[in-house]
Amino acid sequence: MREEEKGIGTKVLLVGLDTGEEEDFDHSMEELKSLAEAAGKEVAGIITQRMGTVNNAFYIGTGKVEEAGEYAIECGAEEVIFDNTLTPSQIRNLGRELKLPVLDRTNLILDIFALRARTREAKLQVETARLQYILPRLVGMRENLSRQGGAASGGGMGMSNKGAGETKLELDRREIEHRISELRKELEDVSRIRETMRKKRSRSRIPQVALVGYTNAGKSTILNHMLARYGENREKTVLEQDMLFATLDTNVRCIRPEGGSADNRPFFLADTVGFIDKLPHGLVKAFRSTLEEVRCADLIVHVVDFSDEHYKQQMEVTEQTLGELEAGDIPRIVVYNKADKGSMEPLPRVRGRQIYMAASLDQGIEELADMIVECVYADRVVREVVFPYDKGNLVSYFMENATVLEQEYREDGIRMKVSCHKSDADKYCEYCG
Repeated sequence: MREEEKGIGTKVLLVGLDTGEEEDFDHSMEELKSLAEAAGKEVAGIITQRMGTVNNAFYIGTGKVEEAGEYAIECGAEEVIFDNTLTPSQIRNLGRELKLPVLDRTNLILDIFALRARTREAKLQVETARLQYILPRLVGMRENLSRQGGAASGGGMGMSNKGAGETKLELDRREIEHRISELRKELEDVSRIRETMRKKRSRSRIPQVALVGYTNAGKSTILNHMLARYGENREKTVLEQDMLFATLDTNVRCIRPEGGSADNRPFFLADTVGFIDKLPHGLVKAFRSTLEEVRCADLIVHVVDFSDEHYKQQMEVTEQTLGELEAGDIPRIVVYNKADKGSMEPLPRVRGRQIYMAASLDQGIEELADMIVECVYADRVVREVVFPYDKGNLVSYFMENATVLEQEYREDGIRMKVSCHKSDADKYCEYCG
């Protein structure tokens, strides 16, 4: 099946194979098109094949390879992109037959991440993932080089069983492995800094909340609107755009809701990199230190694009990725964002730990903040305590294990208004006012 497309940028031909295993193959191809456009490419055409099994040599059937080559010339494609991860041999074979650069879905996502990376940490993580992807595919990249042994000057003693191509491959492989080693060391340094910051936040005893979800579900929009209302540094907004993977960096902001039951109950809110179907394992691994914010969270806010007809599938992908991160058991709130684009009015609507809202219209931000506070402070109480001056150890304990809302030095001791665990309040109830 063929489709004609028009756009701007490097012209590409998209190729997909429907083996019947995917729940919605057409949606997967639509997503591939969106990914290509996010990478600044023009989709010149789409070609698909339905076949029960993958061709080990070419991924698609040999007849379809020939058809794809003819169609690429016809639509003026400069690259061919496949909607799945290809093996090194498949890339090599396809490149030889199509006589065009061949990319797969993984390669495309890596290209987008490389375009979006802004901070030093994100750039290091993306470069690490890209090099790990390239390493087993060097043979295909160097297929035009000689594999034949030859005689060197100086007679028999100079004979070599390795051609120039193979020698170059080994040099490239060693260089890439060395660079990956360097990048890992740099990432370890950056990770230590991030871990130090995380521990500092943890010592404050302020709950930590992570926004997670499919890419372009509205996580950054929620963070920015929450920040505008309740943020300590309200000017520290994050990039907010209607595109795939607009944000790669994990941004953490302190939110202090004002008024009502949420008053004086702050929490740290982290915006994390979005997930997508078939997210390369190398990227998950490379971004693991960044995604530690998710693993260490007290609460996960799962943001869903409710306007997308495939939102249930996207929720499943997010849940699977959380499982990979060993964060599947963390309590969560489900946010059905962009609900204004459907027929659900008025907004917001709260149903247990689920909320239907429209963050871009500022509908549901206050209610979401209340839900978060209710969840993360469920086992906490606010108490006033007065510790005699000879009980400095108890003052230190509450400074480290509670959120101190007020503190006053009086004649009879140190008065503190604290948000603490109910067990601590019960244990030291004799000091409560």
